[in-house]
Parts: sequence; C-alpha cells; structure tokens
Amino acid sequence: MIDVDIWVRGTQHATTHKIASLGPEAGWTDGDVKALLTEMLLTLERQKNPGGDPPPVTLRGFSWIVSPEAGGVLVHLELQSGTASAGPFAIAEAKLSDMITRVLTGPVPQSSLVH
Repeated sequence: MIDVDIWVRGTQHATTHKIASLGPEAGWTDGDVKALLTEMLLTLERQKNPGGDPPPVTLRGFSWIVSPEAGGVLVHLELQSGTASAGPFAIAEAKLSDMITRVLTGPVPQSSLVH
C-alpha cells in the first residue's frame, strides 16, 4: 500500500489515505507512474467531494515535483483544489522525474481535445 497525504484547499488539516500498491518501484513502467498519478488525483477528488462520482482524469493542469526524502523520493501534486503527496519510493529522483515527464507530455486523449 502507498500512503497519500491529501490537503484540500480551505481546510485546516491533511489526511492520509492508502492506495493500492503498484509493486516494487524499481520495476515501474510509465504505465505504473500514470496509475500512481491518476490514483493520487482521484484520492484528492474523493476527499474534496465524498460520495460523488469522480470525473474522468486528465493528466494536465497541475504542478508536480519529485523531492528527496529519507528512504527514497516523494511525489507532490499541486492543484487549485489542494495537494497530494505520496511516498517515499525507492527509485532514483531523476528516473521518476523523467517517467512523470513522459507520462504528462504524452499524446492528449482524443476525448479531451477541444475543437
């Protein structure tokens, strides 16, 4: 299980949630990183709007950083609605940053194109 700390803008405290493990970080693929980011965003959405149907996830429109921490690295996402932080992960900071960059700069899904 992966711990994700969530803070919803306008609240006074953060909460910790668990998301399903993706397996050992050393073997992660870009698909695993996409799943991590998606679950982090969905966890923030569920905390902000409990009981609601989560909207489709588009990996656009947020700031992110990978930062070193004792025992690995943390992934931090910042959105207008709040923040999500997960980790630590036993993976090199540069490798995870490169993977996140590839996932976020990949092709835009056809369904989210604006005509």
